[in-house]
Amino acid sequence: MKKLCMIAMLLIAAINAYSASPASVSKPANGAHKSHAAQAASAAPQVLPRFRFENFTTANGLPNNHVFAVLVDGDRIWAGTENGLAVYENHVWKVYTTADGLAHRAVISLALDKNTGDVWAGTMGGLSRISGGHIDSFTQLNSGLSNNVVYNISIEGENVWIATAAGACRLNLHTNQWSLYNERNTPMFEIWSYAVSATPTKVFYGVWGSGVLEYDQKTAKWTRYDDPDGETETVVMKDQGLIHEIVTSVSYMEKENVLWAATYFGDSHYDGRYWHNFLTKDSGLPSNFTNYVKGVDGKRAWFGTDKGLAYYDGVNWAVYRPSLTDGKPEMTVRDAKGIVTPVVVTTAPAHNYILGIDFQGNDIWVATADGLSHGIRQP
Repeated sequence: MKKLCMIAMLLIAAINAYSASPASVSKPANGAHKSHAAQAASAAPQVLPRFRFENFTTANGLPNNHVFAVLVDGDRIWAGTENGLAVYENHVWKVYTTADGLAHRAVISLALDKNTGDVWAGTMGGLSRISGGHIDSFTQLNSGLSNNVVYNISIEGENVWIATAAGACRLNLHTNQWSLYNERNTPMFEIWSYAVSATPTKVFYGVWGSGVLEYDQKTAKWTRYDDPDGETETVVMKDQGLIHEIVTSVSYMEKENVLWAATYFGDSHYDGRYWHNFLTKDSGLPSNFTNYVKGVDGKRAWFGTDKGLAYYDGVNWAVYRPSLTDGKPEMTVRDAKGIVTPVVVTTAPAHNYILGIDFQGNDIWVATADGLSHGIRQP
């Protein structure tokens, strides 16, 4: 049953990556009238960020428009695409390919080692490290990498934590020792590790079909968090635990001890004691199908869905996207009462299918299924 569910989700992801189903702008909740929305228009939108989006495609120098991941490295922007790794510096794109040593042409994840400045790229054919313009690649044949499909990477001190299609692993850069984590030595019963977020105190893995795994760095013990409703797509107990077993992204805020988790059936917030879950029917999420979550802190986070980019400030929601009906730039704000207010904008992210998010000061960079977007914060 789990394997069939995986296949179904993959088919859905492939279809949605290049098309968005028609949908109307959310209506005010709780029977709110248009006059109430008009009253909120002057207040709610002002507290949420607005952006002018610049979009990059192959016409601007990207090697491919399908951008899986984006990484901010100071003034440099790295983009992992379906056909190579690109870096944007001084208004020029430079592209790395397999001819340069890249493990595979499809780059699906990126991470920055802030201590060394090295960039790590997870690909469909191995793990690559870009250091000073030189590329070293690690595969199952020449290293302890558990699988060549590297979905996600997180750097913590001298450790590179890796999520692969056949379990998790860790590379200690000081000793060059590899550690493998799978169903034999962790609570995971599915080994398709999709996401990782590592800090000096805790490491969280998002596992497709096994929920969230927490590794305590001090005790070296694992804890697994499940959906109390099991594998069902219907949420019976909304805030009793993780929203769903199929976890696509995790973002841990160490300072606040808060975990953000994204799934294909909604999103979760966990403060170490209580869970709070988000669904389209009772939040500002444009879709429950969430590819990526990027926490700002314990209260604020960004969500990349198949129907647009969403921001939550702890109370209000904002959605940025090309309209699902006519493709025109659109921004909407939903307040705590459920009142949805349109905000006049002239630009939007390149595509509704969001795969990656990173921050550059007050700006935001967004990886989409049809281009890379730079959101320049407006006053």
